[in-house]
Amino acid sequence: MVALFNCMLSKFMGGTLNSTPCKCMLLFVFILILRAILLRPLHGFDGVEWSNFVFIRNHSPASIGVRQEKFLEIPQIVWGLNNQKIAFARACLTARLLNRTLLMPSLSASLFYKEIDLLQPISFDKVFQFDKFNVLCSGFVQLGRYSDVLNRTQVLEMQKGSGRKWTVERDLDQLRQHSIGSFNDHEIIRIVGKNPFLWHDHWPVKDYAKVFECLVLVDEIAKEADRVVSRIRAVGNTESMEMENDSFSFQPLPYVAVHMRIEIDWMIHCKKLEQRLQTNQICSSKKEIMERVGNITGLKNPVVYLAVADQLLKNSSILEGWQEGFLPFEKKKLGVDGIYSKYPYLIQSAIDYEVCLRADIFVGNSFSTFSSLIVLERTQKMIRMGIDDMCQTDVRWPSYAYNIAGDSNGPMRWITNMSDSSLKAISYGTDHISC
Repeated sequence: MVALFNCMLSKFMGGTLNSTPCKCMLLFVFILILRAILLRPLHGFDGVEWSNFVFIRNHSPASIGVRQEKFLEIPQIVWGLNNQKIAFARACLTARLLNRTLLMPSLSASLFYKEIDLLQPISFDKVFQFDKFNVLCSGFVQLGRYSDVLNRTQVLEMQKGSGRKWTVERDLDQLRQHSIGSFNDHEIIRIVGKNPFLWHDHWPVKDYAKVFECLVLVDEIAKEADRVVSRIRAVGNTESMEMENDSFSFQPLPYVAVHMRIEIDWMIHCKKLEQRLQTNQICSSKKEIMERVGNITGLKNPVVYLAVADQLLKNSSILEGWQEGFLPFEKKKLGVDGIYSKYPYLIQSAIDYEVCLRADIFVGNSFSTFSSLIVLERTQKMIRMGIDDMCQTDVRWPSYAYNIAGDSNGPMRWITNMSDSSLKAISYGTDHISC
């Protein structure tokens, strides 16, 4: 650097840069600058491999945004509401890695696990707001319509691998290969094969959370959820006024949503899962759920909304046996079953999800995808509110897992671990912050 300074000083004083040392020094500086430009790290290719999870950072730089003239097409998304949300987010993140716009997919309004031909397709924008999604996720992921495509003949089909030999590393290599070179000449890359929910996962939970934050229900469905929540609040206000003789001491009753998984198919599934994972903290009986909810510290005289499968609505026993002062309701007793019955399964689940999400207190099963995504969103709310200690007793948006014992034999306080966790660990209840 001293030699370079002397050369520049010589030039400034009226000299020349023709001396051999000065020429060599300037050439050296030029090579260093050229090397810095050409050998910058490529975005989307700096991964850290874990045992069964490959974590990708910076898939496409937000400053550049997502290409809107190249597209990714995926198969119809199927299964339950939250499985479909996960599959959609995984497709969005795949498109992000490929630096492509995801063509708006079809969801499934009906719930058939085996009879694929009976699946009832429903457009994404019939459930979630298309334009709102693109505004909220601008620069991160992008949705496009088929009308945006110029030439549908320029389609490259990418077959997703399957079986044990199709490892997470091979899957990631395939995606990387399709993000460069001649593959970029194709306007559309169409992924064929498995439902996106079954694709290998390459992203941390915080990336999924970002996509979930952009999913806003269309006005019609949101208003139906408003009606259910308003009904729950109204019941609580009426009961509270009857309890209080002095109107000046009126306090609205807390509203607790309990995602009660006790239906037969769930119990069969969770028992098998307990055997495989060698644990006894997945299944919970109706009695255990009632007892643990009743033991939540400081909870008095709540309205308890039971989010249960329709097959349990005919079983009045789910409303019996609750602790004195607790006011249990389900759709039928609350008088809102007519709201739900107007819609197919997917919309019903979306309404129930929103009702549970807005509750003062949420209690669910840590191995349920439905419960896990609700707690993920509630954790995100607390983070946005700037809450440092999420374990404090008077925190807003608290959540609990009734399948794991907590203080005083109540349910365990449940907070999603947002630091480099995989979505599989979150939805399987193996990665959370307990208080």
